[in-house]
Amino acid sequence: MSAAAETNAIHTGGCRCGAVRFEAKADPVHVSYCHCGDCRRASGAPVSAFVGFRADDVTFRETQSASRFGVSPITRTFCGICGSPLTYTDARLEGQVYLVLGAMDEPQNYPPSVHGYVSEQLPFFHIDDGLPRRETTTVPRPEGAR
Repeated sequence: MSAAAETNAIHTGGCRCGAVRFEAKADPVHVSYCHCGDCRRASGAPVSAFVGFRADDVTFRETQSASRFGVSPITRTFCGICGSPLTYTDARLEGQVYLVLGAMDEPQNYPPSVHGYVSEQLPFFHIDDGLPRRETTTVPRPEGAR
């Protein structure tokens, strides 16, 4: 993580049209790429990247435009106006929220530290960055959970 992201500064972001804004008042606890098919479909991109925070540290403003979609235990939020993906939460990861890296105001300040679900990575897409590569999740879930 860059020096700007390690200063306990306020981390801000939002959707493309500005209807939904958020801020985190503590430093991220996790930044990673995800290659799973679910994230790929939710983002429309060959890989997703997330900045994880403790949920208590994140505040959303103008949330009337935010919409939710989920298949238990996963819930994703997006702007109901412009459609921008915003968050990923997993009921098994209580107290955590993962903001879509592209929704951050300064995404360059949050370099991922690991690739997750490389077992589902598209065969033509590879980032040669030397980061660790995990076959499944990069954030431990309860035993037996995928």
